[in-house]
This record gives sequence, C-alpha cells and structure tokens, in this order.
Amino acid sequence: MSQRADRRTLSLELVPMSVADPPPVAEASPSLATWGALADTEVSIFPSLCLCPGEVSEMLVRLEHRSDTPLSYHLQVNSTIPETWYSLHTEGAELPPGRTTEAVVRFHPDLDFFEERQILQPEQALNLSYPGEVRVYGSSPEGDPTDLMASESFRLFLRPRSLYPQFLPAVYREVDFIGRFLKIFEQSFEPAVNTFQTLWAYLDPLTAPEALLPFLAQWVGWHNETNWSLERQRSLIRRAMEIYQWRGTRRGLQLYLHLYTGLPMHNPTRPPEQQPIQIHAAFSRGFVLGETDLGPTATLGGGRPFHFSVKLCPPVEQVLDESLVRTIIEQEKPAVCTYDLEIAPIEETVHV
Repeated sequence: MSQRADRRTLSLELVPMSVADPPPVAEASPSLATWGALADTEVSIFPSLCLCPGEVSEMLVRLEHRSDTPLSYHLQVNSTIPETWYSLHTEGAELPPGRTTEAVVRFHPDLDFFEERQILQPEQALNLSYPGEVRVYGSSPEGDPTDLMASESFRLFLRPRSLYPQFLPAVYREVDFIGRFLKIFEQSFEPAVNTFQTLWAYLDPLTAPEALLPFLAQWVGWHNETNWSLERQRSLIRRAMEIYQWRGTRRGLQLYLHLYTGLPMHNPTRPPEQQPIQIHAAFSRGFVLGETDLGPTATLGGGRPFHFSVKLCPPVEQVLDESLVRTIIEQEKPAVCTYDLEIAPIEETVHV
C-alpha cells in the first residue's frame, strides 16, 4: 500500500486486492523477474500484485479530495502489459469536495500465456515483471483530460499457479526462484497425479474417453457394435453384466431391447396391449381327449412349441433397424426357441 498527495489536496492510494504476497524483486533490476533468475531479497517500494494466467486479480484505486470545490477528473492506467489484459472500472468522473471515491483496475492475463511462448530461444528471457502507473488528470467541460494532478507507480508479477511450494518450509516459500523451479516438476508430474485421482472416471463407460470404450467392452466380454450411437454403446457396456445375468429370459431380452431402442420398460399402469415392448410366449396344449371338441378350431400336435412373439411399438418418428433387433433377439433367446417379430409404430397422444 502506498500513498502520495499532490499540491492540489488530491491524494491517490493504490491497494492490491491479493492475499498472497508478490515475489520480492530489486527495484534497480527489473530483469531479475525472469525464468532462471534468482530473486533479490530487497522488497519493492511500490504497490505490487501477483497475477496468474487465466485468473482475475484486482487493484483498488482510492482518491480523496480535500478541496472546497468539485473536481472533474480522468483516470488512466499505463503499463507494459497488453491492453487486453486489464480494464478500468470507475464510479463517475466528478469528485465532490471533501469526499472519497474508489475505482478498480481488473487484470486478467491470457490463460495460455506460458504455453504459447514455445518459440523462445535458449538465450532469451521471458519477462515476468511489468511496471505500471495510475495517473489522475483534470477534465475539461468536454470530458477531455488536461493537466496531470497525481500519479502512483505499481508493479505486476506474472507467475503460474503452483501447488508444490506449500509443502516447503516458510523460509523456502519466500524465494521466488524455488517456486518457479518446482513448477517445472509440477507440470511433469501433476497430470499423472490427476489421472490417478480420477481413475474411476476412466473405468466407467459413461465417463470414459471414447477411445477407451473398446477396451472396456473387451474387459466385460461385450461385442461392441460401432454403428450404434455413442450413448447406446456406453449404456450397453455399463450394463453388460446385468444383461448376462438375465440372458435367456424374458426380462433379459426386454432389458436389452430397452437399452437399444430407448423404449420404456414394463409399465404396470398400462394394459398389456399398450406396452411399448411386448413379449408373449405361445402356450397351447393342442388336442387333448376329453377336453377338446372336434371342430374348425381344434388343433392337433400342440402347435409350435417353445415359441414366443415380440412386438415393439416405437413412436412414428423413431426408426428401428429390424435386422439389428433380430440380431439382439437371436443372441438373447434360448437356442431351441422360435419367435415372431412385429414393429408397429404408434402415434403418441398428448393429453391436455
């Protein structure tokens, strides 16, 4: 924090809004704050603010006017950092007599600041220290800046966000070079640590990368159909063990058809003929002496044993691949069973 009052009773104060202390530097040698340079133990006399790429940092500008007349003023920020990295936010352009006002300089460095500078030659140094100055000008009736009334210098330090220095004793955390040196190892090891901490997400078919799905499918012995949508592949691989558990049963076939088509499972509130997925087994005793009357409806031989029928009722706008549905049924049914398949699209009625 620093303060300077000019001869016109206007005081300018800069307050860095940062919890962490900026790295110490020597004022006479701004080039020390570069990669590979040791930081000096002399602390800058100017207000300092440490910036991290991709993060927002702020510096408070406080003006106090001790005159008996209103003051029209204009604030200006001069710095060596790119203009796109900062913005000035004020509460007005006039300061009443004996009043105090505040403005905010908001800094937002580019997220890829360090990554995009890969073309630096070994003998080049990356500047991480940026001097700056806040100036207060008087304003004409038209709002144009006139004479300089007050100014205050500040210094910005650009540093990557680092985790490793917090594990060091406090005496080592105060050395800027050690923090920047550990950042090299952090960038090498931290991706592996993060992968280990989120390993569960790589083993869940719903969250795993697409390139890992064939491995997960092979892991559970699932034949993955690449022509299916990515969402269906993830859902089927995740529930493969449940499908295996009920393979050869009505419930297993209904579950598989539900996961492929997206049609709802059995809804007890609907009658059987209105279910989206209908599976019916054909039970017929055929001709039984003493129980069957001879006539046009009498059946000899008991009909078709081990036979069932499948009826799917998707919405009209949904198109199902019949050959793929038959492949699913052939895979899930017992080998001795035969079946009939019917796909009957229906129009959904909307109740108002």
